Amino acid sequence: MPQQTILFVDHAPSLGGAERSLLLLLERLPAQSWTCALAGVPGTLLEEAAQRGAAVYPLHLPRLKRSPRFALDAWQSAQAIAQVARQTKASLLYANTVRAAIYAALAARIARRPFIWHMRDFWLSETRPRRLWFDTAGKHLLLGATRCVIANSQATAAHLPTSSKVHIIYNGIDVSLFDPALDGRDFRRRCHISAHAPVVGMVGRLRPWKGQAAFLQMAALLRQQAPGAHFLIVGGDPFQLADGYKQELDALVQSLHLADHVTFVGQTHEVAAALAALDVFVHPGQPEPFGLVNIEAMAMAKPVVAFAHGALPEIVQDGVTGLLCPADDAAALATAVLALLEDDGRRRNLGAAGRQRVLENFTAARMAAEVAELLASVTG
Repeated sequence: MPQQTILFVDHAPSLGGAERSLLLLLERLPAQSWTCALAGVPGTLLEEAAQRGAAVYPLHLPRLKRSPRFALDAWQSAQAIAQVARQTKASLLYANTVRAAIYAALAARIARRPFIWHMRDFWLSETRPRRLWFDTAGKHLLLGATRCVIANSQATAAHLPTSSKVHIIYNGIDVSLFDPALDGRDFRRRCHISAHAPVVGMVGRLRPWKGQAAFLQMAALLRQQAPGAHFLIVGGDPFQLADGYKQELDALVQSLHLADHVTFVGQTHEVAAALAALDVFVHPGQPEPFGLVNIEAMAMAKPVVAFAHGALPEIVQDGVTGLLCPADDAAALATAVLALLEDDGRRRNLGAAGRQRVLENFTAARMAAEVAELLASVTG
């Protein structure tokens, strides 16, 4: 197939899970006969994309709002994206987020290019019923405008009307960055944790929906049966979007008498090292459209204990690669974690099975190959 250009559109300046997956595509699609360009707002994402060889185009993509001014801004943004599409001779536009899809759909019509949409987040109409009609109309309009939709899980796809345009392609990771042989003792030492203590941890930005409060409730219950256990909370709030939440968690630690047993690591680029320090990984948050950190933990051969909602049942095989618990049940989490701490063999077996599942189903190479195959069907 001759080399073609694909223009990605993303609204985020920083790196979340969607943007990290996008960067993996930018690294791998050139080998599948695609030249990659990215239009987005200035920030870390464009910088990282440029380092990976993608042509980048800084644009203004305004926040979604219902106002005459927004309509004008959106039209101007779409015009700018269409201009980039013509300039790069892009064969198609690829929206990486819901907000980007709105602008890309307009731009594709202006530039007369096909448009596809990678849906990586839930469409949360059910949390704002007053906007249900507006969101439902938006879903149908975008679905009608796009050649196809890539959903990152069945759970995400369930937020769309049933359509043959919807394809499931699971996120992947660069497994070379996650080596189960990595020694976690140095990370433990820096956190002042004994090399012999059972360590249970979670990884995620400090946001209420990520479940740090539920993790602490679980820790308090677990300590009654495993008093020597230590608990790591990895992740920070780099953009100060959760005002006062860390203070709430600190107060909860004090009220639960966990001050000597919980370590907040903060934001770190050493995710693999942090995971290596754990005996059990816990994902205690609200429903996730995917939950990339779970496959990172599995790639490190760590058993995962999580609530059975969102995309987690698609990732974690209950009793095979980890243990799934009823939603919002901290006591069930504590019971599941205790069972693994008390059984070294089972813990190792679940961890090994988890890594094998990642190697078979959740690699960046597989994700890129499936996306490239779908792109070829759209442009062929």
